[in-house]
Amino acid sequence: MLSIRNLEVSYGDYQVIRGVSMEVYVGEIVALLGPNGAGKSTILNSISGLQSAQAGVIEFDGVHIESMPSHKIVRLRLAHILERRRVFPYLTVYQNLWLGGYNPTVRDERKRNLERVYELFPKLRERETQLAHSMSGGEQQMLALGRGLMADPKLLMVDEPLLGLAPSVARHTIEVLKQINQKGVTILFIEQNVQTAMSLAHRGYVLESGKVVIEGTSSELLNSGEIKRVFLGG
Repeated sequence: MLSIRNLEVSYGDYQVIRGVSMEVYVGEIVALLGPNGAGKSTILNSISGLQSAQAGVIEFDGVHIESMPSHKIVRLRLAHILERRRVFPYLTVYQNLWLGGYNPTVRDERKRNLERVYELFPKLRERETQLAHSMSGGEQQMLALGRGLMADPKLLMVDEPLLGLAPSVARHTIEVLKQINQKGVTILFIEQNVQTAMSLAHRGYVLESGKVVIEGTSSELLNSGEIKRVFLGG
């Protein structure tokens, strides 16, 4: 579904991503791991068109998107949930979700997609008139996921979905992501904690200083001594 080959991204004179290649197959959950500053968010931003790449190929569902603007990438049914949720704080839950379905290719299906979101997150139905900023962090994460699902994505990219959540809420979020995947949505997500990520992902890529240094299945990564070097040093 997603193929990245030799991606190079710079901020001014500083090169952040150095020749990254990776793939995500239909139906998978794939984790992008690495310490702070490794370039994880930059890769997702490059895929969704928020950050321009200096070199490399990004192919989504058979279409080259490396030079495509974000609004056209969304129409291919690729959704990106940014770090720290980024809900519209002074809009209601309903308004946030409705805007998630603004993309012309899914606009006619908004009522159907909204019902699917409410089935997955019953609390959002209960809170649909509540302003987003007045919700807890866990509730805002539900709202961000729901808004992404309103675009009826083939691929859902989530930047640190568990960041700042209480352990019980994080566990619930993991289960929800598994349910989303079981309903046919492929997922690429960023996570700092290796054990947590591998409890959700089928495979993972580990970044260090803008390069992929390890890749493998969940069990391979959990048993890799290289993981300890990347995250703990030595």
